[in-house]
Amino acid sequence: MRVVSMDEQARKNPFQETFERLRARRWDMARTSARERIERLRKLRTTIIERREALYQAIHADFRKPAAEVESSEMLLVLMELDHAIKHLGRWMKPRKVGAPVLLAGTRSQVRYEPKGVVLIISPWNYPFQLTISPLVAAVAAGNCVVLKPSEKTPHSSAFMAQLVRDVFDPSEVTVVLGGAEESQALLELPFDHFFFTGGPRVGRKVMEAAAKHLAGVTLELGGKSPAVVDSTADIKATAERIAFGKFLNGGQTCVAPDYVLVPAAKEEEFLARMRETIEHFYGKTEEARKANPDFCRMVDDAQFTRVNRLLERSVASGVRVAVGGTVDAASRYIAPTVLADVKPDSPIMEEEIFGPVLPVLRYERLDEAVRHIRAGTKPLAMYIFSHDRAAVERLLEETSAGGTCVNTTVVHLSNAELPFGGIGESGVGNYHGEYGFRTFSHERAVLRQGPLFLLNTFFPPYTEKAKKMARMASRLFE
Repeated sequence: MRVVSMDEQARKNPFQETFERLRARRWDMARTSARERIERLRKLRTTIIERREALYQAIHADFRKPAAEVESSEMLLVLMELDHAIKHLGRWMKPRKVGAPVLLAGTRSQVRYEPKGVVLIISPWNYPFQLTISPLVAAVAAGNCVVLKPSEKTPHSSAFMAQLVRDVFDPSEVTVVLGGAEESQALLELPFDHFFFTGGPRVGRKVMEAAAKHLAGVTLELGGKSPAVVDSTADIKATAERIAFGKFLNGGQTCVAPDYVLVPAAKEEEFLARMRETIEHFYGKTEEARKANPDFCRMVDDAQFTRVNRLLERSVASGVRVAVGGTVDAASRYIAPTVLADVKPDSPIMEEEIFGPVLPVLRYERLDEAVRHIRAGTKPLAMYIFSHDRAAVERLLEETSAGGTCVNTTVVHLSNAELPFGGIGESGVGNYHGEYGFRTFSHERAVLRQGPLFLLNTFFPPYTEKAKKMARMASRLFE
């Protein structure tokens, strides 16, 4: 078998040298103390705050996201993640003592958290800053070396982050790779110790295949058609406001956005009327006013605009009614905040995750129908329940599955660093945020120390009658 030289590997993969540089540094990073890691996180925090205005400009240049949304859904969440890690990292890193069975009397056991090594983070375009830097915080807190690959769809945001990382971290610790699918594919060929990907299921499968090839860890943060279930006890006005906020934030380009709403038939018209009132209050009384509103961002590129617009056109052609909105403008990639009525489970808008500012509303007669509909699809990343009936809430929680759930609100669960954020099945593998992120990028190493007292020598060969008797007695302790 011919041995492939390092020079040949470098020629074959343009990022081999980058990877080797980080791999050479990984053991130094593994030995860093909590204080040293916190210093890195503090420097990152300070630099982000200093460049707040530049971040606003970069994300606005990519898809006209308003500064207020950049602040609340990008900047704030990253700062909260940083502050949480800085406050708790010392405790997270401490070995955790665990107990032992009676047969291991005289031993001491603990779980130690060691970094996985060199990790790859591939981030998406919809929240380009938050979904790149939040996992980076967790990876650095855990003591890893990191390669970041932000999306090519948001070039201004990606360039901002590349410069940020260069100014905060040594390139042998954290580095950014810019580019598109070709660069991502080249990175996936390298033997990272953990692959972290946020995006869609199609690419997620490729990342999982790459991780399997290297027998590496993998975290997939995907998406899906996240339902909002409204029952007859819900406060319809408050429900409409909270669903509209979660749906139209970021122009609907949010992985945990309510994808569709299930409402009781008797409450449908009231819900539609309240949605219209809310949209007019949030974005303007008329379609013209809403289109001119600077607080509503655009689809990120022509491909995303075309995909969502075609879903909308096909749905209307199939008999779906536009209750609010429906206006589009290809030149500015604008799709109005839109609510659809008379939607059926087989309507085109229900074929895939919408990932845009279009909200289908489906009616149901009995809660059983809503449960069956949710179960018929893949497990979503999020589920939203609007109800003041505790029994109904518990039933929905027990009889469905989702990555995360909010009751009487939307999307804000991901801002609590004490909660794990992640999907299940088609919506993802693994989770992060807070200590969960630290553990995602750490290996939990079992360590047992034997003291002077050692009972297990009773079970050493040769297996005499006495040894057999002792083994039987030991087993009976657990019968």
